[in-house]
Formats: sequence, C-alpha cells, structure tokens
Amino acid sequence: MQIAFRRNTWIKLAALVLLLATGCQAPKRAPLQLTSQTPSFLVAGDVVKISFPAAPELNQTQKIGADGSLSLPLVGEVAAAGKTVGQLQEELARLYKPQLQDSEVTVALETRAVPVVVSGAVAKPGKIVFERPATVLEAIMEAGGFTPEADLKKVSLIRIVKGEHETQIFDLRPVLQGKPTPAIYCSGGDVIYVPEKLLNF
Repeated sequence: MQIAFRRNTWIKLAALVLLLATGCQAPKRAPLQLTSQTPSFLVAGDVVKISFPAAPELNQTQKIGADGSLSLPLVGEVAAAGKTVGQLQEELARLYKPQLQDSEVTVALETRAVPVVVSGAVAKPGKIVFERPATVLEAIMEAGGFTPEADLKKVSLIRIVKGEHETQIFDLRPVLQGKPTPAIYCSGGDVIYVPEKLLNF
C-alpha cells in the first residue's frame, strides 16, 4: 500500500515538473522579414525641407550634418538624427513658438541618406553612404565585390529593429546567376557581413 502511494506521488510530481517546464518555455518568435522594414528615423546625411506657412522667408532645405543636427535661424542648432519627421516637426513648432505668432511648421524628407557598413569577405570593407535606395548587392559591389573566399549563400544582413539587432541570412547566388530574385534593399545603419567559406580538411 505504501509503495503504491509513493509511486502515485512520484508520478504526480513528475507530471507537475513536466507541466511547469513546458509552460515556462518562451514562444518562438517568427523570423522578421527585414527587407520589408524601413527606418522611420532621420540620419546624418538626410536632406529635409522645412517650411513656415506664416513666415516663408524662413523656408529652407538642409542636409543633416555629420553630428546629427541642423542649424536653423532664430533657434540655432537642433538635433535631428534619431527623430522621425513628425517628432522633428513637433520640436520645431515648440522651439519657434516664442519667436513667431504662428509657429506652424512643416518638415518633409527630400532625400534619404543610407549609411551601410560592409564587412567580411569583400575587397574594400568599410562604411558606404548612399543618397538613394540601394540593394545589398549594390553595397557589396561598392565595397569592391566578393573575394574568392566569400560564401555567397550565407550573407548576413544585420539591422537594428526596436532597439535590438535582428539578423537575416541571404543566398545571393541566384541573382548572380541571372535568376529572377526579389531585390533586398538596405536601410540606414545596416551591417552586411559576407563570411568566408568553411574549408573541409
């Protein structure tokens, strides 16, 4: 009787441990399609058009400087990089409120700077800044192209999404073979890493 009781107790305990173990597992996140995500924040090199409906003499188009700021009349240096267009517009309206009776301001993105770092098995690794939309393959070619040791089937695209690094692996062999392949566009701040082939001994 005692043995049967102990056996039943052990079975219940094991079932409880199994239930807790399975219940505590974090759900797997679906892989993000980084190619469908574009950054909404401004970066150094972006060109913005700033318009004041009530004071058109203040209207201007400026490129965000390397330090991430704009130099504007009446208010001076204003940090722009890292903000969305809407956030910059709100901040300018607040800054100009003491200066103008009507502080309405409109900010529009004229051209997008796309700084990309290419590393690994490429001829000239480093930072490249595009002033237009550019693909991962274009960025690699701007970096001098692949070296003979490059592993084209495991090219990594690393992007910061909501404060976290997300990585997606791409096989670039089909596009180089002339096969129809969806374009993979870069976003500002992307890191492209081309690994070397593993040697089999």
